[in-house]
Amino acid sequence: MPKSERNSRTADAQTLRKYMTPEERALWYDYLKKLPVTVRRQKVLGRYIVDFYCATARLVIELDGLQHEEPQHKAEDEERDAYLRGRGLTVLRYSNWLIKTNFEGVCQDIWEHIAPSSAPVCELGHLPPEGEGNAK
Repeated sequence: MPKSERNSRTADAQTLRKYMTPEERALWYDYLKKLPVTVRRQKVLGRYIVDFYCATARLVIELDGLQHEEPQHKAEDEERDAYLRGRGLTVLRYSNWLIKTNFEGVCQDIWEHIAPSSAPVCELGHLPPEGEGNAK
């Protein structure tokens, strides 16, 4: 990828971090930021910018709004997921609706994908002890 294109994606990622959706903000500040592993927001991976990325677990977490239900977006998501899986990554997708209606279930599912590759499960099963999260 040419340097100018890489710099453009990095700038786009910075903008996306600044203007997260309410669902991204909730998942980040109320859960992912507190985990005992590093999770990055709006991470550039190849030709894509993913919502969240945990290198320790080789895990991509994507939050999907209603536009992802449209046929064109579904096809683009399938292509993107295939690209990421082809690089050995696991891709988890959650609808914004699911974040709003079953936040605890989403967090539990994410933890089940992270826990095998990280520190031992803590006392709440999927949340790190208070004050021991990694704020990156």
